[in-house]
Amino acid sequence: MADRLRPEERAAAMQSLSGWNMAEGREAITKEFRFRNFVEAFGFMTRAAMVAEKMNHHPEWSNVYRTVDVTLTTHDAGGLTILDMKLANEMDRLAGQE
Repeated sequence: MADRLRPEERAAAMQSLSGWNMAEGREAITKEFRFRNFVEAFGFMTRAAMVAEKMNHHPEWSNVYRTVDVTLTTHDAGGLTILDMKLANEMDRLAGQE
């Protein structure tokens, strides 16, 4: 299990992320990804799911048409870990938003 990031580590890690924000009322990060259409959104989710499975670190997410809302946190650590930051960076790369 990964260790929770200390506040200063979390702040530093957030500097490298684009468009990610702290979730309201919990230690998690969120981002809304928008694509041209449903097929692109679903393709992104499929690629991200394969990465998440390899990492054994799975997002909370939902999809409505061309929008994918993502929340990342490490449940067994009780908050944000380096795994969340790595998955966020990888999702940005997969979406072409790095």
